[in-house]
Formats: sequence, C-alpha cells, structure tokens
Amino acid sequence: MNETSTQSYFPPGTAIPVAQNDGLDKPFWEGLREGKLCIQYCTNCGTWQHAAEWLCHNCLSFDHLEFREVAPKGRIYSWTRVWHPTHPALNERCPYICVVVELPEAGGIRMAGNLLGDDNQEVRVGADVTGVFELHPDAEPPFALLQWKYTELEA
Repeated sequence: MNETSTQSYFPPGTAIPVAQNDGLDKPFWEGLREGKLCIQYCTNCGTWQHAAEWLCHNCLSFDHLEFREVAPKGRIYSWTRVWHPTHPALNERCPYICVVVELPEAGGIRMAGNLLGDDNQEVRVGADVTGVFELHPDAEPPFALLQWKYTELEA
C-alpha cells in the first residue's frame, strides 16, 4: 500500500498543479490523486518517459503510448537546497530540499520532488527513497503531490 498524507508540505497560496489543457498528462495527475504513480510507456519499443509527450522520444510512435503504474520507489540522482522562493507563498518556507529521483522500475526516468524531513538534513546521492502522496481532496480543483522520503525511515 502506498503511503498518503493530507499534511501539506507547502503553505496555502501556492499554485495548484493541474493537467495540461490538452489533457496529455491527465493520467499522471489523476493517478497521484488515487495514490498511484503512473508514468508514460511506449508499448512499441518499451521506452518510459516523463514528462508525458505526444510521441515516443525513442521510436517516434504516436500510437503506442499509455500510462502504467510503477512503484513510487527510487534513488536520489541529484539534489539542491532551495534558499530563494519561487513563489510568494514560499517566502517563509525556505530552505527546502528538491531532489531528482531516478525510478529503476520505469526504465531509469527521473523526476523532481521535495525531500521530506529536516530541511537542513544531509542529502545522500544514491540513497533509496519512497514516494509519499500528499492529498488535497478539498482543494478546488482537488490535487495531489508526490513527495519523497528516505526509505529506511519507513519503519
């Protein structure tokens, strides 16, 4: 079972993430709201890709792309400690840690997210992390975010 949280990592007033107007990444955002990590996959050549695109960036197929659920488990590939807010609602939230996580189950694609815990903690490249789905069912529109925590902290 995937871990979910209704505790907000970022303060109220930050922009609500929604699917693109063309609906291309809608399965990704809907999956997050259901506590699932869904990544785009090409059934023609077996390539995973994130963020979603209209064609496979490996075989250039338009007709073989679908979203598949993968385990929200990966390893830290890179990171940065953010000291300067990118949105006025984050003025009092800095610093925070943004990590790039590599997902072995999804062909090694990488995605960015926040690392939960002490914002001054040591960050270890290569460390295992597990996704935590931050649910906001009462927002308008409802949304969810995927945050990350060190795997060994699950116990």
